[in-house]
Amino acid sequence: MNPSSPSSPGTPNSPGSPSSPRVPTIDLAPWFDGDEEDRARIARTVDEALQTAGFLLVTGHGVDPALRTRVREAARTFFTLPAERKRAYEVKVGGRGWLGPGAEANGYAEGTETPPDLKESLTFATHEPFEDPVVNAEWYQPNVWPTEVPELRPLCEEYLDRMGELERHLLTLLGDALGLERDFFARHMSHPTYGFNINWYPGRDVLGDPAPGQFRIGPHTDFGTVTILDRQAGKGGLQVYTDDGGWEDAPYDPAAFTINIGDLMARWTGDRWRSGRHRVLPPPADEPAEELMSLVYFGECTPGTVVESVPAPVGRVAYPPVDSHVYLREKLDAITVG
Repeated sequence: MNPSSPSSPGTPNSPGSPSSPRVPTIDLAPWFDGDEEDRARIARTVDEALQTAGFLLVTGHGVDPALRTRVREAARTFFTLPAERKRAYEVKVGGRGWLGPGAEANGYAEGTETPPDLKESLTFATHEPFEDPVVNAEWYQPNVWPTEVPELRPLCEEYLDRMGELERHLLTLLGDALGLERDFFARHMSHPTYGFNINWYPGRDVLGDPAPGQFRIGPHTDFGTVTILDRQAGKGGLQVYTDDGGWEDAPYDPAAFTINIGDLMARWTGDRWRSGRHRVLPPPADEPAEELMSLVYFGECTPGTVVESVPAPVGRVAYPPVDSHVYLREKLDAITVG
C-alpha cells in the first residue's frame, strides 16, 4: 500500500472490531490484581506489540465511560458555536485554548507535505505552575476555559486526573516490560507538562470536499512518552502503519483506550520500541455528515529530564542524551502552520 495515499477503510474501524496480533488488547485488571506470572505475561505482550506497531488497546483501566461521554458533549457545545465566538479563545500550536481550522499540519513533523489538517482542537495542559520562572515562561500558561460552556472545566479536570493515574500505571508496566526497574520511567513524571487535546473532526457537510492529500490528521508520530487516546469509530478514522502491513485501520473497542508511544520514548528505549506512526483519514464522501471527536492525552516528562537511550542488549541504537523539552519544542514548532 502506498503510504502517501488514503486506503479504503474496512471493518476494523467499526464498533466492536477485534484487535490484531500487531495491536493487541491488554486487560489491565491482572496487572493491578494478578500475580507475578500474570504481570510477566502482560509485560511480554506489551514488549512485542511496541516493537512492531507501537500501539496497544487497554481495557480494565477503571475510567468511567460516562465521564468520556460527558466531556464530549460539553466540548461539542463549544465546537458548534459560531466561529466569531470561538476566536476569542484562539491560540497557536502549543498554546492553551482553541486551535481553529488550518492551524496544524501534522505531516510536516515527518517531512510529509500535506495541506492543513481538517480538525479543530481545544488544548489544555498542566494546571500547576513550576518553581523555575524560566520553565514557566516556556511551558506554563493558565488553561483557558470557555465561559460559554462552564461544565467543561470540572469535567476535563476530572478526566485529566484519571489520565495522570493511568499514565503512571502504564509507565510502570513499560519499565517492567523492558526488564528494568518499574519506576524507571515513572520517576521522571513528578511534574510533567502533559498536553490534552479534544479534537473535533467535522464532516464534509461542514467542511466541503478535502483538498488532494488532505487528512483529518496527516501522517505523523507523536512526540512525547505515552499517548492515551479515547476515540470513536468511523470510516474517516484512525489508521496505523507497520512495515509489514502498510496502512491499516486501527482496531476499535468502545471500552478500550488506544495507547501508543511517542518519539521520545522510542529514543529512550534505543529504538527497541517504535513510535507509532498513524493518521486520521479524511471525512468520507459516502457519509458526509460523519463527525468524530477524540480525547487525546499526551504524556510528557518533568522539564529538565535528560533522556538517554537504554543500552544494549535492551536498546538497539545509542542516541546522544537530549533534554526532553528542547526535543519537544523542536517537534511542536515543526507542525505549526504559518
